[in-house]
Amino acid sequence: MRYCKLLLLTLLLAVPAWAQQQPVSWKAEAVRVEGNTYEIRATGTMGGSWHIYDLTDYGSSGPCGTVFTVEAGDKVALVGDPYIASEVHRGMDDVFGIEIGTCSSPVVICQKVELLQGKEVTVPVTVEWQACNDENCFPPDDCTLDVTLPAGEGLVAGDSGSEAGMTNGSAGMTNEGKSIWGLILEAIAWGFVALLTPCVFPMIPMTVSFFLKQNQTAEGEEEKKGRGKWLALMFGLSIVALYTIPIAVIILITYFAGGQTVTADIFNWLATHWLPNITFFLIFMLFAASFFGAFEITLPSSWLNKSDSHSNEGGLAGVFFVALTLVLVSFSCTGPIVGSVLIKSTQGEFWEPIITMLAFSIAFALPFTLLAFAPSLLDKLPKSGGWLNSVKVVLGFIEVALGFKFLSVADQTYHWGILDREVYLAIWIVVFTLLGIYLLGKIKFKFDSPVEYISVFRLILIIIDFAFVVYMIPGMWGAPLKALSGYLPPITTQDFVLDPAQQRGSPTTYVVGAQDDSGLPADRKYADFLQLPYGIPAFFDYEEARDYARKVGKPLLIDFTGHGCVNCREMEARVWSDPRVLKLMKEDYVVCSLYGDDKTVLDEQYWVTTDKGKVLKSLGKINSYFMMQRFQVNAQPYYAILDPFTEEHKVPSRSYNLDVDAYVKFLEKGLE
Repeated sequence: MRYCKLLLLTLLLAVPAWAQQQPVSWKAEAVRVEGNTYEIRATGTMGGSWHIYDLTDYGSSGPCGTVFTVEAGDKVALVGDPYIASEVHRGMDDVFGIEIGTCSSPVVICQKVELLQGKEVTVPVTVEWQACNDENCFPPDDCTLDVTLPAGEGLVAGDSGSEAGMTNGSAGMTNEGKSIWGLILEAIAWGFVALLTPCVFPMIPMTVSFFLKQNQTAEGEEEKKGRGKWLALMFGLSIVALYTIPIAVIILITYFAGGQTVTADIFNWLATHWLPNITFFLIFMLFAASFFGAFEITLPSSWLNKSDSHSNEGGLAGVFFVALTLVLVSFSCTGPIVGSVLIKSTQGEFWEPIITMLAFSIAFALPFTLLAFAPSLLDKLPKSGGWLNSVKVVLGFIEVALGFKFLSVADQTYHWGILDREVYLAIWIVVFTLLGIYLLGKIKFKFDSPVEYISVFRLILIIIDFAFVVYMIPGMWGAPLKALSGYLPPITTQDFVLDPAQQRGSPTTYVVGAQDDSGLPADRKYADFLQLPYGIPAFFDYEEARDYARKVGKPLLIDFTGHGCVNCREMEARVWSDPRVLKLMKEDYVVCSLYGDDKTVLDEQYWVTTDKGKVLKSLGKINSYFMMQRFQVNAQPYYAILDPFTEEHKVPSRSYNLDVDAYVKFLEKGLE
């Protein structure tokens, strides 16, 4: 029990109240937030004009503030500090002569905790408060409530009053969560969603071209049919195996090693490191050169000699190679999905992650498998005029354009500055202009036949191609080109923009400290090589942003992003560009963008040592570790609104969603 220096004044005010019943009653509940994280909420109700004080420790110069205590131990860990989720009325108090905070009915006090074991745990929760009105006060009082944290999703409650300390009749009942069939359906849905991501699109022309060539090597119609179906089936099975078997092995290692030896770092490495991205870029350039007729891609004869003498074995090796390339390239978008499965496997699950990954990979592989059957149909179309070679050349142009996406990712994450937005656009404009000229028959390659006339279908392709070129040209002067936002480097990399507001914008209303043209302190960390589009002022260090938000009294908007995150670029181009969103972000929030894939090595004073003893030196790894520890997420984009003082969530977080109205409501809700 705590007593204040002004106890005498409190007792004098409390004399008339002693004859009354305590006006405040409490109930407590535990709500599962995500994973093993729960939010314990104590709700106090009081009648009339009674109020209690906020969580501030006013010491000897003020009233007795409310104290909220959750007894943590070896089974439960506290996450952050307690905070009041309901409204707090602040104002100057004539009696104490200071500004104090009061809470009227109902008052909601929260504390986030993490369950450290897989079993149900009952946690004692203590509330200490003092109830006052305009005329008198009760002496300080307290009660202890028992709140049960279930092992799975659930909501259990305890209540106070005449039965303070007794748990509700529903305590101990847990929700078993989704059934295995629900998880399978969800995994299948994610598999189809992954097909819609920009990372996967470049593999479509490669797949078509490969199976076109495979069919051409067969002799006779029956052999073509049989060979095409067999290779298509093996292609689909290879994709499934490449996703499921390594994940199963990793889960087994994780399971037997206690869930501590595997992280999602490998997925981030595949998506953002220069080596795999440059490799993917060279692979696409190699395929494009082959499509243009420079050479034929064949497997080394030594590979085939080591296998049986069956003619299909070379084809199977090629099929596996294409499937492997597809799986590796797609990790830029499927990595976060696969990573979430791995994270789940470290939380005690065993078979469910393997089964859900199998369902995900089947859904992901199915359209490509069906596409692999398509060349057998395309092969039946008339071949006069070199139609099939024209298809390969067209796909070659597309391969050149899409291959530069991987070079762009490496360029952005390492800040090489060789492929800025206008350079990238210039390459695409030239490539697709040459494609249009080729379709007109003005450019010919090695195996092309003369174009005697333009067919209707070819004319349609020509119109679409040149319309696309015309659409891209304004981008050289800063047009947003929202339809290509997932592929293009950010507009902040462009040197010349007709409307500077598209790039850096005008200063905002922030006034604390020396400022640069963003309106924020000029010496903020990493602002010399990181910035956001549309003039959105931002910090790039969490602690720096939090401290600044406290100074200016604004909520903190966390933007977990990445240079190679195509969905992040789409969110910026399609959602952030909306005037309502820009106004809220610029005027009402302190924005903190944390890049999870930036390769900049920081000064030693900023290095972070993980709880496993690993030293993190790059900005991206430090940010990713922070997000995992603080928010239990490793996916991009991720948006969270925090109270800078309590550092707690103000509203549920958001991820990739192009619904502008929903994002506006998300920002508005965070201000309430």
